[in-house]
Amino acid sequence: MSMDFKRRLPNPIEIKAQMPLSEDLVARKTRFDAEIAQIISGEDPKKRKLMVIGPCSADREDAVVDYCTRLAGLQEQVAERLLLIPRLYTNKPRTLGIGYMGMMHQPNPNAEPNLLAGVRAIRHMDLRVAYETGLFGADEMLYPSYNRFLSDILSYVAVGARSVENQEHRLLASGLDVPVGMKNPTSGDIEVMLDAIVSARAPHDFIYRNWDVSSTGNPSVHAVLRGATSLGGRIRPNYSYDDLHHLVDRCQERGLGRVAIVVDCNHANSGRRPFEQPRIAKDVLGSCAINNDIADCVVGFMVESYLNDGSQKVGGDIYGTSITDPCLGWEKTERMVLELAELV
Repeated sequence: MSMDFKRRLPNPIEIKAQMPLSEDLVARKTRFDAEIAQIISGEDPKKRKLMVIGPCSADREDAVVDYCTRLAGLQEQVAERLLLIPRLYTNKPRTLGIGYMGMMHQPNPNAEPNLLAGVRAIRHMDLRVAYETGLFGADEMLYPSYNRFLSDILSYVAVGARSVENQEHRLLASGLDVPVGMKNPTSGDIEVMLDAIVSARAPHDFIYRNWDVSSTGNPSVHAVLRGATSLGGRIRPNYSYDDLHHLVDRCQERGLGRVAIVVDCNHANSGRRPFEQPRIAKDVLGSCAINNDIADCVVGFMVESYLNDGSQKVGGDIYGTSITDPCLGWEKTERMVLELAELV
């Protein structure tokens, strides 16, 4: 056989029973989710913006909890202007299918993959963040079948550039009760992203985890602009005034009405130069200041940030430094968040 069935994993119901969320935190998450949904719908009375912010990959629990504890303190300072959602990304998409694939696969980045240990590790980390900081995280839905292991803890889900055309991702997004951000594909074709939004807004019947399920459609699905890589490998950002204006116009031309927009300040928008992220966010807010339609649709930002600037190779032992894409360090992150809060 070409596959070795190594061990049976517990199902999500079993894992949730073994590692539960308390009733108090369930209630707190319900309120947190409602606030996010209000911002995305444009109905937040405070007119706040979202920031999905944190490490490129959540590679070690202690550093991630440390980061989120600091983020919770920062949230208190900007509560009237920004809502911070920690990035707790536990699956790493790999273009070539090789390399470190995230905590779900490798709870110890220096050891062999162990998905049984990984399932427990990611839930334990997300629970610690919730219990110790009161924040609830965001994760990328790289594998739809994995979502149920964390579905009661996550407050935001992203569908990545390599997954946005996949039918199963779109179907499951239509049945999630938290906001889902659909990224433009790596080609930059916004029509693919808008197709995904149309699909996820609608109800569907489909097979999921060996069940015949029906979904109601997700009103909080929205666009995430992350830049593009054109033929020949050239990087093309898509956060400019013209890009935002064009996207708003295309939504109207396609009869989609208002579509919320989150701008990913890293990836192809920055050319993976993390120190560009503050400038990019300010540039987007500048576009909002001169165009009401753009201001109405742009609801927030994605930022890759960790305790230290830059990155290190897998196997590096520098606490709080990314082992995947380079990140903005904490001092620059704090400055960025405080400055954006003054501009919103």
